[in-house]
Amino acid sequence: MQQRTIGDRTVSAIGLGGMPMSIEGRPDEDRSIATIHAALDVGITLIDTADSYHRDPTDVGHNELLIAKALRLAGRSADDVLVATKGGHRRPGDGSWYVQGDPDYLKKACEASLQRLDVEAIGLYQFHRPDPAVPYADSVGAIRDLLDEGKIQMAGISNANPEQIREAQEILGGRLVSVQNQFSPAFRSSEPELELCAELDIAFLPWSPLGGIARAGELGERHAAFAEVAAERGVSPYQVCLAWELALESVVVPIPGASRPESIRDSAAAAELALTPEEIARLSA
Repeated sequence: MQQRTIGDRTVSAIGLGGMPMSIEGRPDEDRSIATIHAALDVGITLIDTADSYHRDPTDVGHNELLIAKALRLAGRSADDVLVATKGGHRRPGDGSWYVQGDPDYLKKACEASLQRLDVEAIGLYQFHRPDPAVPYADSVGAIRDLLDEGKIQMAGISNANPEQIREAQEILGGRLVSVQNQFSPAFRSSEPELELCAELDIAFLPWSPLGGIARAGELGERHAAFAEVAAERGVSPYQVCLAWELALESVVVPIPGASRPESIRDSAAAAELALTPEEIARLSA
């Protein structure tokens, strides 16, 4: 497995996004654990989660608990698998989402995540989404405090624009290690953020990285190149999509979601798919 860097940690170039294993339509626990174990078996050492990845109001933190259990069963720990979680984006249990970024809440959310993940310090804690009702500096200031207190080992932000990235970097005293934004063939509006992360040497974690590819039968003209390159290479369009993202910048670490072992095995193989400059240009058009 190709390796990349988040802060001072070396991780697999492809991570595992845990959300599909905990929200609506989630599989049974056995299949979810098998999916996480399949990821570990192919060399994945980054798993992304959040306290809001749950289905019902009574199971907040479902995904964090699931990941912690799967790691225990596999005999793995936070020392060799970076578990990245998030706080500040909540779900009341009816499928909707809302933001809460006040410092007091973020600190309580982090404490709860620490308990669910059963760790002394969270490897990577990310402010999930800006709250318009709370100054961004106040929210990121809470993350800084958690970092200073040793509750978290590294700090990241999510769903941020370039101005917020620079502000977070300043508030954190140059210790911002990652930005997690939506980015995919169908959603390229985060290209400025990706380019800024490359400039600042901050990891860029695309969420929903297979957008526009996941429904292969509905590929539009813009995305047809991914299916064409896949057919030429004898691999899945998903692998081509992830390999393309990896080729854009060395700071990119995609975190495709999965709820089946075969899905994450296929995604992981993208780390070894080297695209030619001509293919990259074709896919980027």
